[in-house]
Amino acid sequence: MAVVIKELGGPECLKLVHNHPTPQLRPGHAIIQNQYAGLNFIDTYFRKGLYKAALPFVPGQEGGGTILAISSDDNRDSTFQVGDVVVYGTLGAYAQYTLVPVTQLVKVPQNVSLDIAVSCYTQGLTAHYLTTSVHCGMLQTNDWCLIYSVGSGTCQWAAQMAKIQGYKVIGTCSQSKAAAVKEVGACDELIVLKEVEGMSYSDYGSVDIVAKVMDITNQQGVKCILDGVGKSTVDISL
Repeated sequence: MAVVIKELGGPECLKLVHNHPTPQLRPGHAIIQNQYAGLNFIDTYFRKGLYKAALPFVPGQEGGGTILAISSDDNRDSTFQVGDVVVYGTLGAYAQYTLVPVTQLVKVPQNVSLDIAVSCYTQGLTAHYLTTSVHCGMLQTNDWCLIYSVGSGTCQWAAQMAKIQGYKVIGTCSQSKAAAVKEVGACDELIVLKEVEGMSYSDYGSVDIVAKVMDITNQQGVKCILDGVGKSTVDISL
């Protein structure tokens, strides 16, 4: 069983195929019996054709389950064995079984549940490199950073990781997500924005973010901005 995309377009292009064949084992690969598949924004890019994949294809860039079979060469490597619980990041997760390169597998620690491991894999790794590598060392302990949309996905992870790194975090979020963000407690300062009328996302013109940031930082500004929004925020950031 798998969700298959045979033509590009909207959500209606996602078709459940009950008799989808189990993939054949290849050298350097393992067959994963999936228990979870992650849902990520990148999946819509493949569905619409912004990112290319040969039709037909099984979408889903993130999954997790049990190793059902592994190529004989890789089975001799004690890193992975049949029965191991793993997560991975490669196309084809919206299926009962997925063929995954062994190099893309990550073993899940026993003290981490598989649903949590899958849900944090893509977004968590992205947040990690954003808060540890992208700023090239320009951001140091106790420096201020600004992270947009800390109530959603990757940036919620990033705010927590930035705090662990010792940075001071200014976050933005919509009114509907403010309580959840405050409960996480990753932001030193939170700028709460109104939502666009009739929508669930933030109106970045509803608050003077520049003035707020400059007031919080004593007119110094921030050393780093993590912007997962783009069009509505680029001028504010600059």
